Amino acid sequence: MPVSIATLLDTPGLALRLHTTAAPVDRPVAWVHVSELPDPTPFLEGGELLLTTGLALRADQPVEAYVRRLADAGVVGLGLGTGLSHSVVPAELVSAADTYGLAVVEVPRETPFIALSRVVSATLAADEYATVSRISAAQQELTRAALAPGAPATVVERLARQVDGWALLIDADGTALVASPASAGQRAGGLSGEVDRLRGLRAPASAALSRPEETVLVQSLGNGPRTRGFLAVGRPRPFPAPDRHIVNGAALLLTLRLEQSRALDSATAVLRAALLRMLLAGEEAVVAPALAALGEQLPTGPVRALSVLGTPEQRSAAVDVVADAAAHAREPLFSAELDDTLIVLVADAGDLAERLVVLPERVPGAALGVSPPASWARLGAAVRQARQAAEHSLAGVNRVTRFADLAGQGLAPLVDPARARAFAEALLAPLVAADRAGAGELVDSLRSWLAHHGQWEPAAARLGVHRHTLRKRIRRAGELLDRDLDSPGVRAELWLALHLPGTEPAVDTPRPE
Repeated sequence: MPVSIATLLDTPGLALRLHTTAAPVDRPVAWVHVSELPDPTPFLEGGELLLTTGLALRADQPVEAYVRRLADAGVVGLGLGTGLSHSVVPAELVSAADTYGLAVVEVPRETPFIALSRVVSATLAADEYATVSRISAAQQELTRAALAPGAPATVVERLARQVDGWALLIDADGTALVASPASAGQRAGGLSGEVDRLRGLRAPASAALSRPEETVLVQSLGNGPRTRGFLAVGRPRPFPAPDRHIVNGAALLLTLRLEQSRALDSATAVLRAALLRMLLAGEEAVVAPALAALGEQLPTGPVRALSVLGTPEQRSAAVDVVADAAAHAREPLFSAELDDTLIVLVADAGDLAERLVVLPERVPGAALGVSPPASWARLGAAVRQARQAAEHSLAGVNRVTRFADLAGQGLAPLVDPARARAFAEALLAPLVAADRAGAGELVDSLRSWLAHHGQWEPAAARLGVHRHTLRKRIRRAGELLDRDLDSPGVRAELWLALHLPGTEPAVDTPRPE
């Protein structure tokens, strides 16, 4: 129990006498400090019982200002030793102390100041020992519970009792696993926002929620890129330091229990990656029985491929979100890692693909790409398309991209601007050099000629030149490029070079001044 002015007043042998009537006496005393300075506040931290013989309380020093400074510094009490500077406690001191809420006690001359220091020090030491003992006993109890057959439910139940509140164990998908009391399981939905935020961070990570009715601590459980679960603990009052230590200890014990399956998870990830490669090789008839042995099933074709790009932590969190969505939709899916990409296969006939478009919201920083429907025979193409769409999501503002949407945007989303500029500059360099030397507007002429599908009359009209002039320019362009301009492939390359985003300014012919 914390020591207070009231505790000291009740301590036999000190013979203290309280003079104030309005000031509180139940505030904890953090330490005892002795000072005769007119302003000792630079040497105080707050919570002290200040002892003085009153040398600073001279007639030329206003008592009210002295008391106000002590109260503003957080001093909980003033002990005035009588019989030296003052035979009695000054009435103006008591009046000011009642005004500012500072308890004033009289310390008789026969009571040495060191006696008060010893009582406070011994009480604080006893309190600290009691705190350490409580934490130790609680951790021992939780450890025994973690080793018992009923774990982790027993750990959660005893943790709730230790903190005089409620405790909730949530799995990696965000579903309540164990709650104490049972009604605490209903709180999982209200914590989904914090759970999603912590899921995107490397475990262990924590958050504290201060609400008018309670304080809630949420911790992710795990030791690596994949979060194993979450522990939420709440109580009507703030958590004191000992209770926070107890919660941290419980989180560690639950993490150890959950991490026991880590080696199995790693082996399963390798197996799933191998099964995905078999699916890409057209071996779905072989993969289906293997998945059945794992308690899973392949989605019915045609399927959509979803590609998730992000950090290992984000992809790991995405696995949990995907599993959660599949459980709610009651639809089969298959997921595996492929070249630092999470690939998810879902049936086109279901609505799981649409449910998963919110994945970047649940896992901030992740990017999602969705392929069109494809048969198992075309799975390789679907995976590539999903990856291309995800790369577009990762580079842009929209974190979800369907591959079908890329076609409507032309080639721009599929081409890196820097590489496009390099390609255009290298291909068209001979024409640009000739134009700068004054040989004619070859670049503009070639662009117009290609835009009019090689028709001389409309292209020449657009340029404002005779068709024979245009023929000469195009023939000269073909010679400089050393390309057959009648070849559809060559024309396609030149069209791209002349029209890719970010390339036109680099290849435009300078206008003569």
